[in-house]
Amino acid sequence: MRFLLVNGPNLNLLGHREPEIYGSTSLQFIESDLQEKAEAEGIHLESFQSNFEGALVDRIHQSIGKVDGILINAGAYTHTSIALRDALLGAGIPYVELHLSNTQAREQFRHQSFLAAGAIGVVSGFGVNSYELAFRGLLTYLLAKQMTL
Repeated sequence: MRFLLVNGPNLNLLGHREPEIYGSTSLQFIESDLQEKAEAEGIHLESFQSNFEGALVDRIHQSIGKVDGILINAGAYTHTSIALRDALLGAGIPYVELHLSNTQAREQFRHQSFLAAGAIGVVSGFGVNSYELAFRGLLTYLLAKQMTL
Protein backbone atom coordinates (compact mmCIF):
# COMPACT_ATOMS: atom_id res chain seq x y z
CA MET A 1 0.00 0.00 0.00
CA ARG A 2 1.03 3.59 -0.62
CA PHE A 3 0.06 6.64 1.44
CA LEU A 4 0.61 10.33 0.84
CA LEU A 5 1.02 12.68 3.80
CA VAL A 6 0.12 16.26 2.87
CA ASN A 7 0.98 19.17 5.17
CA GLY A 8 -0.23 22.67 4.43
CA PRO A 9 0.85 26.21 5.24
CA ASN A 10 3.04 27.08 8.20
CA LEU A 11 3.50 23.46 9.25
CA ASN A 12 7.13 23.81 8.19
CA LEU A 13 7.40 26.10 11.26
CA LEU A 14 6.41 23.38 13.74
CA GLY A 15 8.71 23.38 16.73
CA HIS A 16 9.01 27.19 16.55
CA ARG A 17 5.48 28.42 15.86
CA GLU A 18 3.24 28.82 18.90
CA PRO A 19 4.63 25.84 20.84
CA GLU A 20 1.95 26.33 23.50
CA ILE A 21 -0.60 25.28 20.85
CA TYR A 22 1.36 23.10 18.42
CA GLY A 23 4.11 21.68 20.63
CA SER A 24 7.86 21.73 20.16
CA THR A 25 8.24 18.84 17.70
CA SER A 26 9.40 19.67 14.18
CA LEU A 27 7.59 18.58 11.04
CA GLN A 28 10.76 16.77 9.97
CA PHE A 29 10.63 14.67 13.14
CA ILE A 30 6.90 13.96 12.71
CA GLU A 31 7.44 12.84 9.11
CA SER A 32 10.43 10.68 10.05
CA ASP A 33 8.58 9.06 12.94
CA LEU A 34 5.53 8.34 10.78
CA GLN A 35 7.81 6.98 8.04
CA GLU A 36 9.19 4.42 10.53
CA LYS A 37 5.69 3.40 11.58
CA ALA A 38 4.63 3.06 7.94
CA GLU A 39 7.66 0.93 7.07
CA ALA A 40 6.90 -1.35 10.02
CA GLU A 41 3.45 -1.94 8.48
CA GLY A 42 4.82 -2.41 4.96
CA ILE A 43 3.37 0.91 3.81
CA HIS A 44 5.23 3.22 1.44
CA LEU A 45 4.73 6.76 2.79
CA GLU A 46 5.56 9.90 0.85
CA SER A 47 5.42 13.28 2.59
CA PHE A 48 4.74 16.64 0.97
CA GLN A 49 4.50 20.11 2.51
CA SER A 50 3.77 23.42 0.86
CA ASN A 51 2.63 26.86 1.88
CA PHE A 52 0.99 27.27 -1.53
CA GLU A 53 -2.56 26.12 -2.11
CA GLY A 54 -2.00 25.36 -5.80
CA ALA A 55 1.01 23.18 -5.04
CA LEU A 56 -1.10 21.15 -2.59
CA VAL A 57 -3.86 20.78 -5.19
CA ASP A 58 -1.31 19.72 -7.83
CA ARG A 59 0.24 17.12 -5.50
CA ILE A 60 -3.17 15.62 -4.76
CA HIS A 61 -3.90 15.45 -8.50
CA GLN A 62 -0.55 13.74 -9.11
CA SER A 63 -1.43 11.05 -6.56
CA ILE A 64 -4.39 9.73 -8.56
CA GLY A 65 -3.77 6.09 -9.38
CA LYS A 66 -0.54 6.14 -7.37
CA VAL A 67 -1.63 6.11 -3.71
CA ASP A 68 -4.23 4.20 -1.76
CA GLY A 69 -4.86 6.83 0.88
CA ILE A 70 -4.07 10.39 1.91
CA LEU A 71 -3.36 11.87 5.33
CA ILE A 72 -3.86 15.63 5.25
CA ASN A 73 -3.16 18.40 7.72
CA ALA A 74 -4.21 21.31 5.56
CA GLY A 75 -3.54 23.84 8.31
CA ALA A 76 -5.44 27.08 7.75
CA TYR A 77 -6.59 25.90 4.31
CA THR A 78 -8.89 23.49 6.15
CA HIS A 79 -11.12 26.46 6.91
CA THR A 80 -10.82 28.34 3.63
CA SER A 81 -10.02 26.11 0.66
CA ILE A 82 -12.79 24.85 -1.53
CA ALA A 83 -10.04 24.09 -4.07
CA LEU A 84 -8.44 21.55 -1.72
CA ARG A 85 -11.84 20.05 -0.96
CA ASP A 86 -12.58 19.68 -4.65
CA ALA A 87 -9.12 18.20 -5.35
CA LEU A 88 -9.55 15.58 -2.64
CA LEU A 89 -13.05 14.65 -3.73
CA GLY A 90 -12.06 14.71 -7.40
CA ALA A 91 -9.11 12.40 -6.77
CA GLY A 92 -11.45 9.82 -5.26
CA ILE A 93 -8.77 8.65 -2.83
CA PRO A 94 -9.82 7.92 0.77
CA TYR A 95 -8.38 10.53 3.11
CA VAL A 96 -8.17 11.41 6.78
CA GLU A 97 -8.11 15.03 7.91
CA LEU A 98 -5.87 15.64 10.90
CA HIS A 99 -4.86 18.47 13.20
CA LEU A 100 -2.45 18.82 16.09
CA SER A 101 -4.78 21.05 18.08
CA ASN A 102 -8.47 20.62 18.81
CA THR A 103 -9.85 23.04 16.25
CA GLN A 104 -13.29 22.94 17.90
CA ALA A 105 -11.82 24.36 21.12
CA ARG A 106 -10.17 27.28 19.34
CA GLU A 107 -11.33 30.40 17.51
CA GLN A 108 -14.76 30.25 15.89
CA PHE A 109 -13.33 30.51 12.36
CA ARG A 110 -11.46 27.22 12.94
CA HIS A 111 -14.70 25.32 13.65
CA GLN A 112 -15.57 25.11 9.93
CA SER A 113 -13.79 22.49 7.83
CA PHE A 114 -14.29 22.31 4.09
CA LEU A 115 -12.53 18.91 4.07
CA ALA A 116 -14.26 16.97 6.85
CA ALA A 117 -17.45 15.99 5.01
CA GLY A 118 -15.53 14.00 2.40
CA ALA A 119 -13.04 12.45 4.80
CA ILE A 120 -13.30 8.91 6.14
CA GLY A 121 -12.42 10.45 9.50
CA VAL A 122 -11.03 13.46 11.33
CA VAL A 123 -8.39 13.31 14.06
CA SER A 124 -7.89 16.49 16.06
CA GLY A 125 -6.37 17.58 19.34
CA PHE A 126 -3.85 14.86 20.13
CA GLY A 127 -0.70 16.82 19.27
CA VAL A 128 1.89 14.86 17.32
CA ASN A 129 -0.05 11.67 18.12
CA SER A 130 -2.76 12.90 15.73
CA TYR A 131 -0.51 11.81 12.87
CA GLU A 132 -0.19 8.22 14.08
CA LEU A 133 -3.89 8.02 15.00
CA ALA A 134 -4.83 9.24 11.51
CA PHE A 135 -2.38 6.78 9.94
CA ARG A 136 -3.81 3.87 11.97
CA GLY A 137 -7.36 4.90 11.09
CA LEU A 138 -6.61 5.08 7.38
CA LEU A 139 -4.76 1.77 7.42
CA THR A 140 -7.57 0.03 9.31
CA TYR A 141 -10.16 1.44 6.91
CA LEU A 142 -8.25 0.31 3.82
CA LEU A 143 -7.52 -3.16 5.21
CA ALA A 144 -11.20 -3.65 6.06
CA LYS A 145 -12.15 -2.45 2.58
CA GLN A 146 -9.75 -5.01 1.03
CA MET A 147 -11.33 -7.79 3.06
CA THR A 148 -14.77 -7.00 1.64
CA LEU A 149 -13.59 -7.15 -1.98
